[in-house]
Amino acid sequence: MQDWNPDLYRQFEAERTRPAHDLLARIDAITPKRISDLGCGPGNSTQLLHQRFPHAHLVGIDNSRAMLLSAQQRLPDCAFLAADIRQWQPSEPQDLIYANASLQWLTDHQQLFPYLFSQLAASGILAVQMPDNLDEPSHRAMREVAENGPWQQTIQEAGAIRAKVLSANQYYDLLAPHAEQVDIWRTTYYHPMPSAQAIVDWLRATGLRPFLEKLTEAMRLDFLQDYLAIIDAAYPPQADGRRLLAFPRLFIVARATQ
Repeated sequence: MQDWNPDLYRQFEAERTRPAHDLLARIDAITPKRISDLGCGPGNSTQLLHQRFPHAHLVGIDNSRAMLLSAQQRLPDCAFLAADIRQWQPSEPQDLIYANASLQWLTDHQQLFPYLFSQLAASGILAVQMPDNLDEPSHRAMREVAENGPWQQTIQEAGAIRAKVLSANQYYDLLAPHAEQVDIWRTTYYHPMPSAQAIVDWLRATGLRPFLEKLTEAMRLDFLQDYLAIIDAAYPPQADGRRLLAFPRLFIVARATQ
C-alpha cells in the first residue's frame, strides 16, 4: 500500500481528534509510567496523551514513515517507532495501550485483542476507538463504485474491501474473562461538511485509499467522479447548505486485573 498522506489526513484533524479526546476522557484512576499509542498517525493522539500524562514514557507506533516523520516534527521530545501492530511487542508491560482509529485496518480481532490485552501491566488499560461505518452511505458507495467499473478486478485483487469490526458483545466476551472491567459504547458523530466534495476529500485520506491505490491516474479520477455523484445524492444539503456526515465509532476501555 502506498504511504499515507499526512497533509491530506490533517485537513480534518479537529474532527478526527474529537473521538481521541472522548476516548481519553473515559480513562481515569491511572498514572501510567509506560504508554504505547498504536497507529499514532501524524501525532494528534500522541499529543493528547503527552499533555495528559507528561511524565510517562510514551511511544507512538505506526507503520507509515510519512506519518512518523510528521508526528516527530510535531512532538520532537516524544519517541516514535516504525512497527506493524500485528508483530509489535513491548519490552516491558504497558500501563496504557491506546489505539485511536487504527485497529479497524487489521483482521483477526479474535486473536489481536486478547494479545494486546496480555501486554498490559497489572491494572493497565487497553483503550480503543474504531470507526464502525462500513454500513454508512459513504462506505456502501465505495463498494458500489468498485463493483461497477473497469477497475472491478483490480480492486478485488487488491483486497480493498475492509472487514467489518466485531460487535460490542463479541469484544466484551474477548476481554471480560481477563479483565477487571470492560466499558464499551458506540457514538455516532454528525460532522457538518461544506460540500459533497469535502466528504470525498475526508475519505480519500482513509477509507478510499485501498480502493484507489492500485488504479491508474485516469481510473482514479473516474472512480472519484462516480463516487462523488453517489455521495452528492446520499448526503443532500441541509438548510444552511452543508452536508451532514454521520460517522459511527465504537469505543472500548478495558482494565486488567491487579
